[in-house]
Parts: sequence; C-alpha cells; structure tokens
Amino acid sequence: MRIGNYLLVLAPLALVNCVGEPTTVTTTTTREVTTTGPGAREVLVTQTPPVVRVETQPVSPGPGYVWTAGYWGWTGTRYVWVSGSWVLPPRQAAVWVPGHWVRRAGGWVWIAGHWQ
Repeated sequence: MRIGNYLLVLAPLALVNCVGEPTTVTTTTTREVTTTGPGAREVLVTQTPPVVRVETQPVSPGPGYVWTAGYWGWTGTRYVWVSGSWVLPPRQAAVWVPGHWVRRAGGWVWIAGHWQ
C-alpha cells in the first residue's frame, strides 16, 4: 500500500517535462524571379522588411566622401542590418541613389543602391 501512495505522488512529477511550451513557426520563402534585361534576377522575399534604423552618421573621413545609409539585407533566411559607410564616388559628378525594398506581388524585392 505504501508503494502505491508513492506512485500516486510521483506520477504527476514524471509528466512535468512531457508538456513543452507552445512554439510559433514562421515560414519565410524566397524565390528568384526573372526581370527585364538579359540575366537580370530579383529575389522575392515574402517577409516584410523591418523598419529602417536611424543611424548616427560619423564624421566624414575627408573631402569628397559620400554617406551611404545602412539598410536591411536579406541572407536567404532572415534580414540582417548592414551599417552605412562613407565612400568615394566613382567620378566627380556621381550621385548616390540609396537601395530600398519595393513591394511586388507576393513579397518584397531589394533594389540595390547605385551611382548615377
């Protein structure tokens, strides 16, 4: 009888680890889509990009440098922050056009920053 009482007390304790916390699974898919132009490709990301961070712009390293702001880059599985940096333009009259995410049917596409 005494063993039966111990089993009744210990049985609920044995089941404590059987119940786990609920988990949320988020599935993000990417797919490569063909765009205009020979060999042009875009990656369509179904997860909305995070809000752009406000960066503190450090002092320019010298005359002629242009600040290229940070952005959220896509690794293929998640977004990662790419910090801004100072760069020298490829030519004197060049203007930096910042990269940005564009909403497309089924997701988001990154348009890379470039010089004009």
